Amino acid sequence: MTGTLEMTATADFGFTVHATDGAARTGAITMPRGTIRTPAFMPVGTAATVKAMYADQVRELGADVVLGNVYHLMLRPGAERVARLGGLHKMMGWPHPILTDSGGFQVMSLAKLRKLNEKGVTFRSHVDGSAHELTPERSIEIQGLLGSDIQMQLDECVKLPCSDAEAERAMELSLRWAERCRIAFGEQPGRAMFGIVQGGAVESLREASAKALTAMDLKGYAVGGLAVGEPQDVMLRMIEVVEPHLPKEKPRYLMGVGTPDDIVEAVRRGIDMFDCVMPTRAGRHGQVFTRFGKINLRNARHAEDPRPLDETSTCPAARDYSRAYLHHLVKAGEILGMMLLTWVNLAYYQDLMAGLRSAIAAGRLDDFVAETKEGWARGDLEAV
Repeated sequence: MTGTLEMTATADFGFTVHATDGAARTGAITMPRGTIRTPAFMPVGTAATVKAMYADQVRELGADVVLGNVYHLMLRPGAERVARLGGLHKMMGWPHPILTDSGGFQVMSLAKLRKLNEKGVTFRSHVDGSAHELTPERSIEIQGLLGSDIQMQLDECVKLPCSDAEAERAMELSLRWAERCRIAFGEQPGRAMFGIVQGGAVESLREASAKALTAMDLKGYAVGGLAVGEPQDVMLRMIEVVEPHLPKEKPRYLMGVGTPDDIVEAVRRGIDMFDCVMPTRAGRHGQVFTRFGKINLRNARHAEDPRPLDETSTCPAARDYSRAYLHHLVKAGEILGMMLLTWVNLAYYQDLMAGLRSAIAAGRLDDFVAETKEGWARGDLEAV
């Protein structure tokens, strides 16, 4: 855990870089509902809940912001209903910043009978088969109804690998949609809209996308369309291509990433914000991330192990329960097991971000990364 979360809110959206170490930087995004310390990991609250966690727990672990999703929330309970109930912050009991993803990725990955054209995308819900249309304007309208603090443009996210021609077509469409989103968003003091760099795995397309979005003078910029099947070295290379063309005075967000190693390497390349379902999803399936690397509690070797996952952890779930008990809960399919392991994972992710911030501020990021990776490589068998 990361200690006190007392931070000063401001009347408008701002971003300040406090220190750098190579391309990495640490700073703060300030807005009316609070301050987001960067580099930041945003727990994913897709359907207005971070699965298996109370909102207060998520906050106590050190999270300054959580993520919600247009696609899921427009299907249920519906954006207009959320607005009538006072907005997403009130509904989910989270008075701090919320970022909403535009729904573009979920339309690609979940929706049925998807049809895309210049206007937007029509699809059938994976929940009940009902028909819907999502346009750039409607995506921004939904995010406004939800009341999110940081809103994302609607984009087309293609699966990798894909042809250069397909990547170019989707990138150009995403740029046109970004401009429509910018106009629809207008001026909203205290809130921000981010653009999304696309271009597949083609360096020239990524560069062109970054330059065009920068010309729109948005409040922040995301790198999208990665962590969709490509090797890590391809993802990192795309970040390296994009980073010099994004304004240094604005936040950079790598969408849907990722593993602790992905995050560490992306921070080294200048990324400020991350989100991923991995820590919550892994926890629900018996896997945890620790300073000893990834541990699978389903393995029989834990069945009679009285040790905690990490006796030095500030997270009670990692420190106060035996591996044997956690193994039993997982094997028995008990809900408490999912809750405890999710707690462990989100605590570790927030501890990792706090460590990265401190290391950058102290000018010792390379040492911190080396020590962290050495711990992962050593593994948990020696953690006695």
